[in-house]
This record gives sequence, C-alpha cells and structure tokens, in this order.
Amino acid sequence: MIDAMATRPAPTARDRKPSDAPQADEPPARVLRQFRRVFNAVKTHFQQVEKQVGLGGAQVWALSVIRDRPDIGVGDLARAMDVHQSTASNLVRALVERELVRAAKHTEDRRSVRLRLAPAGARLLKRSPGPYAGVLPAALSSLDPKTLKRLEADLARLIVELKADERAGGIPLAEL
Repeated sequence: MIDAMATRPAPTARDRKPSDAPQADEPPARVLRQFRRVFNAVKTHFQQVEKQVGLGGAQVWALSVIRDRPDIGVGDLARAMDVHQSTASNLVRALVERELVRAAKHTEDRRSVRLRLAPAGARLLKRSPGPYAGVLPAALSSLDPKTLKRLEADLARLIVELKADERAGGIPLAEL
C-alpha cells in the first residue's frame, strides 16, 4: 500500500494558515525582511528630515514643488505629488499657517489660489536633506523600465492578496 503522505505535494505558502510563520530561510521570510529594510530606510529618511528642519517629509516635498513651480494651484500640487486634493490642501494650510508659503487668490478665478514659496520656506528648504520627494521615489526613478514593470506587476499581485484599499495609494509615505 502506498503511503498517502508520501504522494502529497509539500505545502506552499498559499496552503499555510495566517498564524503559520514562515521559516527564516524561506522566500516569504526573506521578502518580508526586504520590505522591512525598505520601510526602515523610508522611515529613517523622514525622521532625519523632521529632526533637521522640524517639518514632515510631505511638507518639505510640497515646499520643493511650490519652489520649482511658482504660482502653482492646489490641484496641480496634488497632481505633482500624486496625492488627493484634500491631502494637498491640508499640506498647504499648514505651510501657510507657518508662513512658509504664500497663497494669493487668482485674479480671474477668486476660488483658486496661487502658491509661492515665502522666504522662510526657502531658508528651510535649503537646510533640508534631499531627496525632497523621499528616498523611495528617488530609488524607483533610478530603476530601469524592465525592472519597474516587473516590480509593478508583482506588487499588484501582492496588493490583491492583501485586499488593500486603493485610496491608500494617495497618502504620502511620510504621513503613514
């Protein structure tokens, strides 16, 4: 008689229960450690920015976009940062309150504002370590198109497995 256990395939990561932790040398554990290194590099960068200039990473990024695109509107700022307009509005409100950015009503459309970097914002930006958008966007920009395409497809599969909220993609990492 053939042993039923001998003919069964080895369990895969999909067969595991959520409480079953992968062994340290298995691919899921190695990939998890890679994610930890990525997240820690991002977190460390934003902590350094905040410690050095007293402002969050997303706010520093917004300052750099406003500096590079004088008279930008909030909607265009949101698109430039790939965040929701309400997120950009909140960033701008905080920057205006700290007098780092000036907001002037548009002459033709009084509902919209034009943003300009204030002198205090320019001084703060000069003290801030780069990259302003963060280390992850900078690293991703340095990857070749083939690698990015593969990474995008693989992460899309992971996102489906996680049943992740699509809206979370519009929240800057500095605010997580």
